[in-house]
Amino acid sequence: MNFRIGFGYDVHQLAPGRKLILGGIEILHTKGCLAHSDGDVLIHAVCDALLGAANLRDIGYHFPDNSMEYKDISSTILLEKTIVLLHSHNFIPSNIDTTVCLQHPKLKDYIPQMQEKLSNIMKINTTDVSIKATTTEGLGFVGKEEGIAVYAIALIKTIENTVIK
Repeated sequence: MNFRIGFGYDVHQLAPGRKLILGGIEILHTKGCLAHSDGDVLIHAVCDALLGAANLRDIGYHFPDNSMEYKDISSTILLEKTIVLLHSHNFIPSNIDTTVCLQHPKLKDYIPQMQEKLSNIMKINTTDVSIKATTTEGLGFVGKEEGIAVYAIALIKTIENTVIK
């Protein structure tokens, strides 16, 4: 069995009148992410980390933001498609570790739901999905509540002679 590590990063502008979706969960807030899809910056960073670990380019390559096929799509579908792509190259996720940088709202009450949602899609244990949240102490675009950033690291492993369901 071979292990590989990938890193993902994504950022989106926050704007009034949009839903804030993180980890496939709607977060109560007055602003949401501007994006071609639903703007789930957490899932986008996770997809990039998984794709990078497998050396399969990035989320924009597979799901371009100028394609109407992906207009307003739920990012959970993009993660599902990413997992199928990994499986087709004989990889499965082992674990992920993420950090969400957002000044407001506080995410601690939402994190268990996000872990459950992501673990179900990736077919891994919730204990293998780490989601941390931090502020930037009022500094930068995150601190001024103009945007949100997420960092993600994924560990994947190769599988051989195994049928993935």
